[in-house]
Amino acid sequence: MILPDGYSDIPAGKVAAVVTHLEMTARPAPRPDPRGAWTLRRVDEPALDWFRDLYRRVGEEWLWFSRIRMPDSELAARLHSPQLEVYAMVDNGRDEGLLELDFREPGQCEIGMFGVTAKLVGTGAGRWLMNRALELAWSRPVTRVWLHTCTFDHPAALAFYQRSGFRPFRRQVEVSDDPRLDGTAPRDVARHVPIVE
Repeated sequence: MILPDGYSDIPAGKVAAVVTHLEMTARPAPRPDPRGAWTLRRVDEPALDWFRDLYRRVGEEWLWFSRIRMPDSELAARLHSPQLEVYAMVDNGRDEGLLELDFREPGQCEIGMFGVTAKLVGTGAGRWLMNRALELAWSRPVTRVWLHTCTFDHPAALAFYQRSGFRPFRRQVEVSDDPRLDGTAPRDVARHVPIVE
């Protein structure tokens, strides 16, 4: 359904985000790595508790909630798929970044999850992690790497992805139950997205 021009009401108890899908169809020139002592480790068969903890620490402020609400069996099937790779960015011995590369669609790589914890925002860690993501994605026989971001994400996310070589190709509006109203997320996160009850 195409939304009409003008305002469209969102029911109380819901949140709405504009989602921008971005892609690249050729490997971009590498960007310089910022200085940092980060490492990346692949997490084979990630434990659900470990994944959800890191997912929350990276994304809760940006209203990431889909993997929290996902039933255990569905999340395990996704994370343990041989065509999906999960990585942790390690800072001083602690997992502080999350990267998920999805190769389930032949010839493509979706960066399904990408982000660093608040501790690392603004340190160059995001650039470092994106450099690793693109190296890993383009090391496979793919012709397209893509991802999406939304208006709930960090305000610099869209520009960051474009600087990384992605270009927008689709926009959508996503409406869902506000995760702060059912306890999926704490009520005091994502103050940039007001709660309307």
